Amino acid sequence: MKLLLIEDDLQLGAAEMRALEMAGFEVCWIRLLRDADTMLLSQAFDAVLLDLTLPDGDGLELLIRWRRRGERVPVIILTARDAVEDRIGGLDSGADDYLPKPFSIPELISRLRALTRRAAGFASQIWVVDALALDPVNRRVTLAQTPISLPPKEFDVLQELMKNADQVVRKQALLSTLFSDNEGVESNSLEVHIHHLRRKLGNDRILTVRGIGYLLQSFDKGAA
Repeated sequence: MKLLLIEDDLQLGAAEMRALEMAGFEVCWIRLLRDADTMLLSQAFDAVLLDLTLPDGDGLELLIRWRRRGERVPVIILTARDAVEDRIGGLDSGADDYLPKPFSIPELISRLRALTRRAAGFASQIWVVDALALDPVNRRVTLAQTPISLPPKEFDVLQELMKNADQVVRKQALLSTLFSDNEGVESNSLEVHIHHLRRKLGNDRILTVRGIGYLLQSFDKGAA
């Protein structure tokens, strides 16, 4: 899961990033609102961790702008503003969760996992589409209860497709999931991963939407 962390405090930001990465998250850490806006427009994130008091403005105003323009990425506010009216204002402005500082890192990780499950439309920790099941915490996949071995990047592609089952995921969004800014992207790298997934999961599972991206289709719309 890819997170955008917006925190200007160097010591706290470094500690949060280290703990989240140890828990298996990929974290992009920035310290300014203007960089956050640019980053969200250019990359796909599973969730945003947003501080409110930042050097170049109020994070709450940025959140309001995001929601007005239709940004649906889940947002958890992390802030020292702990009054009840602050929490109400944050949630009413479009935050999905609100955690006052100081907070417990294990609690933050638990809230993140619950939030991304809900955003993906799954009620439990295990994501299920037909006979395909994915455990994002332990990074395990089964097909008809048989374990499927996937290298890290194949797992990441499948997770993004399952999160958006029966919807087209744009090629650029998948490339953003696969590669950080400092990694070289080979021209056919995504196609290779898709080919390997089809070989393991079935050729008719992942559809190519020419010129746009890929779609993981569910055959049983009633799957839990």
